[in-house]
Amino acid sequence: MELRVLRYFLMIVQEKNISKASARLHVSQPTVSRQLKELEDELGTTLFERGNRTIQLTPDGAYFANQARQILSLTDKTLANIHQEKDISGSVYVGSAEARSMLTVAQALGQLNRRHPHIQVNLVSTDASDVHQHLVSGVFDFGVVMQPIDKSDYDFIRLPGESRWGLLVQNSSPLAQQATVSLKDVANSLLILPQQGGSARIHDLFGLTQADLNVVATYNLLYNASLLVSAGVGNALGLDGIINTNQSDLTFVPLTPRTSSGSSFVWLKGQRLSAAAQALLTQVQAELAPTAN
Repeated sequence: MELRVLRYFLMIVQEKNISKASARLHVSQPTVSRQLKELEDELGTTLFERGNRTIQLTPDGAYFANQARQILSLTDKTLANIHQEKDISGSVYVGSAEARSMLTVAQALGQLNRRHPHIQVNLVSTDASDVHQHLVSGVFDFGVVMQPIDKSDYDFIRLPGESRWGLLVQNSSPLAQQATVSLKDVANSLLILPQQGGSARIHDLFGLTQADLNVVATYNLLYNASLLVSAGVGNALGLDGIINTNQSDLTFVPLTPRTSSGSSFVWLKGQRLSAAAQALLTQVQAELAPTAN
C-alpha cells in the first residue's frame, strides 16, 4: 500500500467525486479510479457507495479514512523531523489581502529567513477570489483572506487582531469632521466598494443591499481606491490601518455600529506542501503558539 494511494483516497473522500478529486490531484481520472479499485482489492472491502453524482463512504471506508489520516500525519511529521536540521531552499507564494494581521505573517517570515535563508517568499497582494483560484491552480501555496469567507476548501489558521470598517473620505468632506459614520452616511455616499465578495459580502456585513447603495467604482487594493477618493470620485468603504492618512488629503472615519473583520492564513485541504512551504507553515504556527486557543 503506497502513501500516494492513501493521498488519492483521502482526496476522493474530501471531494466525494472522483472527477473532482482527479482535477485537484492533477492526475487523470482513469488513473485515480484504477488506484482506488486496486486499493479496495488489496483491503478486500468496498470503501465507497457509488451514486449518480457523488460517492459516500461505507462503514469500512469511514474507518479506513480515519486510519489513513493518522498514517499520513505521522509520516509527514516523521519526514519533517528527519529534515528539520537540513538546509531547505525553494520559493513559496502567498496571496494576501490587505490586512493588519499580515504583521503576524511578516514576523514569521523574519524568523523563517533567519532559520532558512535560502527560502524565498513571494507576496502577492490580491483578493479572496483570486487567492482561491491560484491555490486551486497551484500557483499560490498559501493565502491570507478576510472574513467573512467560505473556508470549506481550506485548512486554516485564524490570525490575531481585527480591522475596523469605515469610509475613506477627502479632508474637505463634511464626513471628515465626524467621529464616526453611520450606515445612512454610507448609503448616501458615492461609494467605491471592495470587489471581494461583492454585494453579497456587503449585505452580510452591514445588511445593505445593492439597491441601498450608489456604487460608482470597485477596487481590490485600497491604495488604488484612495487615489479615486483623492480625485473626488467617491468615498471608499474599507478597513482601517491600511492607508496612512497622515499628512495627506484623506481621513479614515470608522463606522458605527462598530463592524470589524478578522483574517485567516489558509491553504488547500489535502494539499501536499513543499518543504519550503511546510517550513513557513511551521513558523506561522510557532509565531501563534503563545496565543493559540
